[in-house]
Amino acid sequence: MSELSVDLHWHRAEPALQSGKYSAEHTVRYNSAIEVLVDAAPDWGGKPENTNPEQALAAALSSCHMMTFLALAAKAGWPVASYADHAVAHLGKNAKGQMSVTRIDLHPVVRFDIGFTVEDDKLVDMQDRAHRYCFIANTLADSVDVN
Repeated sequence: MSELSVDLHWHRAEPALQSGKYSAEHTVRYNSAIEVLVDAAPDWGGKPENTNPEQALAAALSSCHMMTFLALAAKAGWPVASYADHAVAHLGKNAKGQMSVTRIDLHPVVRFDIGFTVEDDKLVDMQDRAHRYCFIANTLADSVDVN
């Protein structure tokens, strides 16, 4: 099977590591080329201009779902012209009382070439199939809603 990796780097900017008194800001490098500044979510003291792991999880799911949808649509001969999504990660306590991403909502919008139409129930079924076959969705189990 494949192994896919990132490189993460953090260094302390404060004189000492003390609870609630240090920055979690760090970098994540993808493919030795793209570097992203990451931090805690703003509610947990992170800078709002940085991404955070919860957003990155929502982005990974949204991207995986889209790529799976496009692969299925291509096999079905559907001429997808564009695909957009607004993914939302919800933080809260899980059944064990631990903080977690309790749900991720996807809101995909698919546009087709002019003249092509598909019935709503077939589009819903294709989105459902994309969800079932998406590697990231399978990893997250039941915490994903496709709207």
